Amino acid sequence: MADKQVMVMGLDESDHSFYALDWVLTHFSSSSSTFKLIIVHAKISPVSAVGLGGPATTDVLSIVEKDLKMTAEKVISRAKDFCAGRSVTDVQYEVIEGDARNVLCDAVEKYHASILALGSHGYGTFKRAVLGSVSDYCCHHARCSVMIVKKPKQKQ
Repeated sequence: MADKQVMVMGLDESDHSFYALDWVLTHFSSSSSTFKLIIVHAKISPVSAVGLGGPATTDVLSIVEKDLKMTAEKVISRAKDFCAGRSVTDVQYEVIEGDARNVLCDAVEKYHASILALGSHGYGTFKRAVLGSVSDYCCHHARCSVMIVKKPKQKQ
């Protein structure tokens, strides 16, 4: 059999992100799957999270770093549980420090991915303009197809 294609899956701690992982595992994992899955969690740097620096922030940065590391470990642990529950074994997990947009586009290059899969947070126009959209950035800059999995809206 020829080498498997690579799918990079961007994952954060949100429900939208794990919905996307579940969707990808449901639709792309089978005994005859032609994809190797690389799950990537982008961990922001403590300085970016705090937004300041200097000698007085050392203690704060240490606490923030510990929290960011714990969040990353929880995301990867939960992802491993999802994959194990679907008997998906051809998967690799990465935690990479940096802005999610750059981390995911770099992972696509590093692994020569055919597909980048992401969840959509469902931000409106204003929030997307202020916060930026990882999926929008990746659609324009990743050198592969980008699949954005949207969580259905809750019925009222």
